[in-house]
Amino acid sequence: MYKSLIVFTFLLGACSAINTHAQSEQPLVGRVREGMPAIDPTTAIYELPVAEGISHQDVIDSLKSLSEGKNFVNPANFPIGDHMKARGQAPAGVLEVRAFCNLGLGAEIMLDHPEFVVFAPCSIAIYEKLDANNKLKLYLALDRPTYDLKSIKHPTERAKKAAQELETILLEIMDKARKGDL
Repeated sequence: MYKSLIVFTFLLGACSAINTHAQSEQPLVGRVREGMPAIDPTTAIYELPVAEGISHQDVIDSLKSLSEGKNFVNPANFPIGDHMKARGQAPAGVLEVRAFCNLGLGAEIMLDHPEFVVFAPCSIAIYEKLDANNKLKLYLALDRPTYDLKSIKHPTERAKKAAQELETILLEIMDKARKGDL
């Protein structure tokens, strides 16, 4: 009886330890605002459709205004679609990448992990692709900093927190830009 009680107690303790451990391993992701699709932690890409009636130029103007208001700089833009057209490989619609950098948050990661610079600056893509009705639709997509951080071995808590905050702010900027907000 005494041995059975010891075995039972041991198994009960082991099971509770397993359950606690499983619950504590939440994926590191940014936070989305109400009304936004959930983040898929298995992919680096977070995609948002642009609202009907919002033009490519509206999105660009919104991204510029909103990012500046959040202490981001836009150091580079890559009109990939224009370069493809010049080579005779015209994409179906808009195809570009806009770079955004917040040195306050980025530095928090790179101070502990300088190799993270390979992912800097953050990229937001603007592109068109065919929707379910075979009509070109404008989208925004982000290369998620928290997903990129998975490439760093043993990231510090400071780096994790900064990547999550960076991603959350970029997601907020994208959500507003897709609606044409300034």
